[in-house]
Order: sequence, then structure tokens, then C-alpha cells
Amino acid sequence: MTSETSTPPDSSAAVRTRDLIYRWPKSSTRLHFPDLDLSAGRHLFIKGASGSGKSTLLSLLGGMLRPASGSIALLGQDLGPLSNGQRDRFRADHMGVIFQQFNLVPYLSTLANVTLPCRLSAQRQQRTHPSARAQATALLRDLAIPESHWQQPVGRLSVGQQQRVAAARALIGQPELILADEPTSALDADNRDRFIDVLLTLAHRSASSVIFVSHDQSLARHFDQELVLEVRS
Repeated sequence: MTSETSTPPDSSAAVRTRDLIYRWPKSSTRLHFPDLDLSAGRHLFIKGASGSGKSTLLSLLGGMLRPASGSIALLGQDLGPLSNGQRDRFRADHMGVIFQQFNLVPYLSTLANVTLPCRLSAQRQQRTHPSARAQATALLRDLAIPESHWQQPVGRLSVGQQQRVAAARALIGQPELILADEPTSALDADNRDRFIDVLLTLAHRSASSVIFVSHDQSLARHFDQELVLEVRS
């Protein structure tokens, strides 16, 4: 694996990793990741072929997987000593995650899906102004979800609309870090670029750092920094 970054390490890093290695359970295969330094409010694009470890790295940063060795510090917090429950709480309070398959709750309304993080995190709830519902409706408007869809079960929305709802859910409550795992893979080029522009504009408004994973090199131009993961032979 090789790394390309456009900025030096920053003492105010939102993300800092060192000597990170992951090994799948019951497997001798080991993924070695380059060191990361991402300053608060900056945006990182991660590209790599299938098998290079893009989604695995995002899961490590989100605390959903534990490394075999190495260290991960997010917002000054070392993830190493934290229990699984503490990692879940840290993620709920400080991170918005946009999954490739969106992971929306199909029987909840569009609005309820967006406000869900505020029901799971008092910190996210407190950072909404003037209320979680008000911020959710503002995000849905920014992301061009018609008001007529807000009370509908989210499963009735188109794929593109569900993607934007997932982005609104990740952004609500001004989390310091947004993790996005190939959320634009089902979109055409125009809609892909439009989605990223809106996502990064809203993240910038909240001073959130963004880590965006994709196999599409053309998207790198939207981001401050770039990291390229390569499959070792």
C-alpha cells in the first residue's frame, strides 16, 4: 500500500493512525495501512482496488473492527483502551456514517431516519439548533428531498433519495467526523458530483472532517487530501 497526502501531519488532527495492521479472524492475511493525519475540518479521499482494504480501514476508524496492532486516535481519543460499548458510544456521539447500502430503517419515516442519531446520542441532540426536527428538515431541504416525502416510510423513496437521506442522517447534530463508504456507487456521473458537492458543503458548514471511500479516481478532485491503497502482491 502506498500513501499520497497533500498536507503534513497536524497537531490538531481529527484522525491520526500509526503502524496500523488488520488480520481477519482465522486467516494469515494481514492488511498494512499507511499512517494517516487528517486535520479538523479537512476532507480525505481514499481510493483503491477491490481487496485493498478500503472498507476495512473505514471500519477500523469507526471502531467497528479492532486492529491486530497499531494505534488509532480520533479527535484526540485513543480508541485502543476503549471497550466495544465505549467505541459504540464514541461513534454515536462524534461520527456520522454513510454506508454503501445506506442502512436506513425501512419502516421509519424519512424524518425519523434523519433524527435517529439524536435519539441515540444526547451530544448530537444538544448540537441541533433550534431542535433535531428543525435541523433535520433543513438538511432534507438542502438535499432536495420534497416535503411530501418526509412522513413516508423511507423504503418508498428512490435509491438516489435514500442516499441523500443517509447523508442527512450522518450530518445531523454536527458530528466532528463523517465516514462515507462508496455511497455514490449507484449514481451516474452528474448526480455523483452533485451529491459530493452538497455533502462537502454541508460538512464544511459544520466544520466536520470527511473520509470518503471510492474506487473512482475522478472524485478525488473534490477533496483536500488523497490516500491510495494498493493490493500487495
